Amino acid sequence: MFAPSLARIVQGGTMPNTPSVKLRSALSELAAGNIIILTDDEDRENEGDLCVAAEHATPEAINFMAVHGRGLICLSLPESRVQELGLSLLVPPEANQTAHSTPFCMPVDAREGITTGISAPDRAEAVRVALDPTSKAGALIAPGHLPVLSAKSGGVMERSGHTEASVELTQLAGLRPGAVICEIMNREGGMASQHDLKRLAKEFGLTTLAIRDLVDYLQLDSRFSDCSIERRLAGDSF
Repeated sequence: MFAPSLARIVQGGTMPNTPSVKLRSALSELAAGNIIILTDDEDRENEGDLCVAAEHATPEAINFMAVHGRGLICLSLPESRVQELGLSLLVPPEANQTAHSTPFCMPVDAREGITTGISAPDRAEAVRVALDPTSKAGALIAPGHLPVLSAKSGGVMERSGHTEASVELTQLAGLRPGAVICEIMNREGGMASQHDLKRLAKEFGLTTLAIRDLVDYLQLDSRFSDCSIERRLAGDSF
């Protein structure tokens, strides 16, 4: 999967609200350990998720999601990491009947160092164990209290979901790939509207990024890279 470096993203884009500028802000927030709001298209789920890098998924961050997100708190991991941890999909891809083939794995708990598994500290421990490069199959037990999502290896260019976007963003931010995400519901129990999302972002100073901005940037950067390669092959020094 092609991914531009964070340095290139930071250096590029000077016009306000261009994809690279929005992306730069979101990456800076994630790298600093802050939560962002990640939205998809209106013709897809039309949903906003709270998103924090798994590397920075503290008990406080998970509790914030439980209180202010109100949706299902999940751990997004690269497909390769899911396999390393010995985690299995709830159903095989061909049997997945969800609207967007959401790649749910068996929910997990950390094998050690927890109580019931549902508390914010317990779920944060499960995230820590999953992200620890020394953790192998068996470090997590199932069934547990933290749903795991397996991100497609092609990222948002293969599947433009919150799962893939959250993992790809952490990679671009220079962090270990993986994120904790939570759908945002409103106070009445329905899905948060765009107005609700803007209000939440303003209340807590959260940066908002649309998955479409990430896709647009990667497509643009990929075209630029392809053009540069073609020029070099043709003998152009630029």
